[in-house]
Amino acid sequence: MLRIENLCKSFGGVVATSDVSIHFRKDSLSAVIGPNGAGKTTFFNLISGALQPDSGRILLDGENIVGKSSSDIVRMGIGRAFQVAKLFKTLTVEESLRGALMSPMGRSTQMYGRFPLAETRDRAHEVMEQLGLHTKANIVSGNLSHGDQKLLDMALALVLRPKILLLDEPVAGMGPEEREQMIETVHKLWEQGGLTLVLIEHDMDIVFRISQHIHVLSYGKLLAQGNAEEIRTNPAVIEAYLGTPREVQA
Repeated sequence: MLRIENLCKSFGGVVATSDVSIHFRKDSLSAVIGPNGAGKTTFFNLISGALQPDSGRILLDGENIVGKSSSDIVRMGIGRAFQVAKLFKTLTVEESLRGALMSPMGRSTQMYGRFPLAETRDRAHEVMEQLGLHTKANIVSGNLSHGDQKLLDMALALVLRPKILLLDEPVAGMGPEEREQMIETVHKLWEQGGLTLVLIEHDMDIVFRISQHIHVLSYGKLLAQGNAEEIRTNPAVIEAYLGTPREVQA
């Protein structure tokens, strides 16, 4: 599905990504973890086309997407939700989703028409229902709660039917109840099938609970990868990120 091969990226003398190779399998749910400065967000920026690597390949269904624009990568099937939600703050939830759908068609000027395209209206309502935003369709995005803004950011990526969804710290800034609701939503999306999920997350309880595969970055390098138990007990990961074995057990 998505194969990363020998990916490298530096900013001046700072190496952000160093020879990273990871295979994200179709329909998998994976986490990318690591301490601050490990290169996680740079890694997502490289996959989504926001940055171009110095070397290496990013293969989506066997096709190298390095050098393609962010908009082309979205059209090819990679969607992304951000740590800080990127929204159309003056549009309602439904208008935001319809706009996201119509922009790739080159028909965004029709969004405010008297008769909006039926297919965009139907898809927008489908995704709102899927993420629990259907009761907030007419609320202006800037007036949503923090948790609902994060859900809408996810919906803006999901509405375009991606094959792969990148989630950058989906529960960042949330209280306990919102965190549980968000992680249930993420897991439900994956259980419904047809979507490969990759998330960056600092909350190890969440990572260990829902991730099939965990990939650990440290100083731009791939330190370890495996399932929850393998990562939890890996001495190198404990030393670099998780803390002492007693703290991990706690």
